[in-house]
Amino acid sequence: MDTSAKLDQTPWSIGRLLQWTTEHFTRREVDEPRLCAEILLAHASGKQRIELYARFNEVPPRDVLDKFRDLVKRAANHEPVAYLVEEKEFYSLKFRVTKAVLIPRPETETLIEVVVDHCQARELSSPLLLDMGTGSGCIAITLLKQLPNALAFATDVSEEVLAIARENTEQHKLTDRLTLLKADRLAIDSTLLPERKFDLIASNPPYIAEHDVSSLDANVRDHEPLQALSDGEDGFSFYRTLALDAMDLLALGGAVFVEIADTPDNAAQAVEAIFAGHGWSVRARVKDRTVGKTRVLGFTRSKE
Repeated sequence: MDTSAKLDQTPWSIGRLLQWTTEHFTRREVDEPRLCAEILLAHASGKQRIELYARFNEVPPRDVLDKFRDLVKRAANHEPVAYLVEEKEFYSLKFRVTKAVLIPRPETETLIEVVVDHCQARELSSPLLLDMGTGSGCIAITLLKQLPNALAFATDVSEEVLAIARENTEQHKLTDRLTLLKADRLAIDSTLLPERKFDLIASNPPYIAEHDVSSLDANVRDHEPLQALSDGEDGFSFYRTLALDAMDLLALGGAVFVEIADTPDNAAQAVEAIFAGHGWSVRARVKDRTVGKTRVLGFTRSKE
């Protein structure tokens, strides 16, 4: 069956649909072809993925087949599956995503782990956190789920983006613990800040240099929001902002944790040099489990 053919040719059961679509996605070099096929068919049929396995011989109705066929065509052309179904799992939590926000990625889970480890090591029983450039809200929300006594503020420059973060905050029942603010980087209205200073700032900032945008994979370059990928400069301007301005927002001994690019090879050294130039010391260097390159850096201004 090709995607121009009608999916209702007998017998297009759930099992056969998944098999054919997996093979089709493999030929089209779609990442994780079987998983993508399952996600799309579950979405089209209004079921959970696990339900598909108990219904392999079932033939979906025509409206489901038509919807699935359209999704398969778009995914085969490398439109991100997360945008097609408007949902992405991150740290075992589900987040609504649209083309207004960056798709949460597994490597960002490293940032979550580092921050949680820091809070536990420092015995911060009720930490106050700031997430700069929150996007879907996945970092702040996941941290609050992992740190049940924490409170968080999260910023973004876009009202459209904050609307998605607000939906996710409500979905995870965290409206009493997460405050969303419109702000450009750390230029936050002081009247909206809490009385106490933050224990830490976490961020996955736009770190793709403007001249590298054209070399990104097409499914990223052509579909994900440019302002969440690139700073429009050399890829390091958000780190400069944090190194220069974060201290005014942090309590004594407070820390900054950032995700960095795995390319170029000197990205970690460049970010460390930026923070060192403003008196920060490296507190953590953590490598990505997949590629083995430094992915998260932590900095502190304390004398510890």
